[in-house]
Amino acid sequence: MTGEIEDKPQPLIEHLMELRTRLIWSLAAFFLAFLVCFYFAKQLFNLLVVPYKWAVVWAGLDLSKSELIYTAPQEFFFTQVKVAMFGALVIAFPIIASQLYKFVAPGLYKNERAAFLPFLIASPLLFLLGGALVYFFFTPMVMWFFLAMQQAPVDGEVAISLMPKVSEYLSLIMTLVMSFGLVFQLPVVTTLLVRVGILTSDWLKEKRKYAIVLAFVVAAVLTPPDPLSQIGLALPAILLYEVSIYAARLIERKRAAEQASGDSESAAVVAKSDEA
Repeated sequence: MTGEIEDKPQPLIEHLMELRTRLIWSLAAFFLAFLVCFYFAKQLFNLLVVPYKWAVVWAGLDLSKSELIYTAPQEFFFTQVKVAMFGALVIAFPIIASQLYKFVAPGLYKNERAAFLPFLIASPLLFLLGGALVYFFFTPMVMWFFLAMQQAPVDGEVAISLMPKVSEYLSLIMTLVMSFGLVFQLPVVTTLLVRVGILTSDWLKEKRKYAIVLAFVVAAVLTPPDPLSQIGLALPAILLYEVSIYAARLIERKRAAEQASGDSESAAVVAKSDEA
């Protein structure tokens, strides 16, 4: 390890007090964001319904006759609470992550802090990228798939119409966003493990076939039971695994170059000392 640790020896009670302060700031940020999001909960839910509207248009249905329902008096209220909590978590995450970093950073070496900070920035960006993919592509596609299964009342058949509940639609889109957001953290996790020496690019290459099977298993567990969403999650996961292998190679090449440079400098110092 190079660099210096800025943390000074402190009693356990002082570390616990600092942890309490960080938790208070994080909870305060979440609570304030929750209040703001709950005030605009209906507008936020209407924003989440936009992909459903796109799916209705894709299915060639009348948008004015499409609706979401709730069957319990309190259902829409608790749906708004869930929307507010989800929005508050997204808004307050930068503050929560910064408080976590401030608590951990004094105990890290300078080079460790420099290595950790890019991942702290990349993690929320990748999560937002996964959420955007869900919002603009996979949710409309999944809802179009379900809407296409409706049955019109022709030839004496009974009409079968999709009337999604607000709570179930919210659960669907939140599940997809969380699933894709977590899967998009794969390059961050694997790169960190490569940096600390737990994983190597060769090991990741050897386990590629198991990773492909695991991607489809995880997709089957996290997504609704339809092939579109399962394949839609498994394919990005496999692509991100390949990106992780490439990133691991870059880290190993950089580490090898730094080690070679350090060895040459050490050899030069030894040579000068011998000449002296």
